[in-house]
Amino acid sequence: MKNEQWLKNNTFHHRDFWDLRQLVAEKQKQNLRISLCIPTLNEEKTIGKEIVIFKSELMDRYPIVDEIAVVDSGSTDRTRDVAASFGADVYLSSEILPEEGFKRGKGENLWKAIYQLTGDVIVYVDADITNIHPRFVTGLVAPLIHRPQIKYVKAFYDRPLAVAPGVTRPSGGGRVTEILVRPLFSLFFPELTAIIQPLSGEYAVRRDILEQIPFPVGYGVETAHLIDIYVKHGLDAFGQTDLEQRVHRNQPTASLGRMSFGILQTFFNRVHTLGMIGELPQFSTIMRQFQVKDRDYQQVEHQIIEDERPPMDQIAAYREKFHLPA
Repeated sequence: MKNEQWLKNNTFHHRDFWDLRQLVAEKQKQNLRISLCIPTLNEEKTIGKEIVIFKSELMDRYPIVDEIAVVDSGSTDRTRDVAASFGADVYLSSEILPEEGFKRGKGENLWKAIYQLTGDVIVYVDADITNIHPRFVTGLVAPLIHRPQIKYVKAFYDRPLAVAPGVTRPSGGGRVTEILVRPLFSLFFPELTAIIQPLSGEYAVRRDILEQIPFPVGYGVETAHLIDIYVKHGLDAFGQTDLEQRVHRNQPTASLGRMSFGILQTFFNRVHTLGMIGELPQFSTIMRQFQVKDRDYQQVEHQIIEDERPPMDQIAAYREKFHLPA
């Protein structure tokens, strides 16, 4: 019953918030500052269009977003140049909080954005979306503007799946969600199964929530967010918004296997810390996969370590910058 009630009360459609002038007025009335963060690694093909659309529609025409920032992991293509040329603030993750070092991974960029950006709300949007639209931001920040009790809003959508070159199915993406994360949540956190796409890369979060949670630097970051916020604040802290469709490049199955390996590390560490399972064995950090050509069977090893960053409010430089009490 809890899930049904939550789905009814906390699930939105982006068209619920079609009146952007009214949304701007309510945001200004609350004196909210909203930052958009786009984490990148070699996204020169799609980053320019995202910046152009978000800046023209959500900064110049309707001032909903106060800053657009690209936080980059060290792209070797023209990602940073393209983003800067269209007006985004561009940062190298390794140059933010340099005294904390640098760990490669999307979660690292998301974590460092909390320090670098200034918004009361931070919206994260992946950089590889080919059907980008302002709804990828407005649909996520609007529930936070209109419902003060909601702290974290996730996107969900249909995700076309490429089944052959030039051939796609209208849905079928989100394979790791359906094969791994949804079964795990069903076993350990049944209420979280109400979140339709727990691994979606688009979400908006209030700063006072982001600064209190640890960040896995790799594949487990979205799963960790949901569990940690759920444990502290319950299901009612979440909202979710239907953004209709998201088109992006599909990853090969082997890449999804490595993603699952990282998520499992994060998940089991959390259920152990929460006392939901007993002592764990020492996990291997080597993911083994096979390449087969004729009768040549090669085992390929990938080391995947889901290192974690502490809550940002434990970082002295952050506490000083945002005037948190000692």
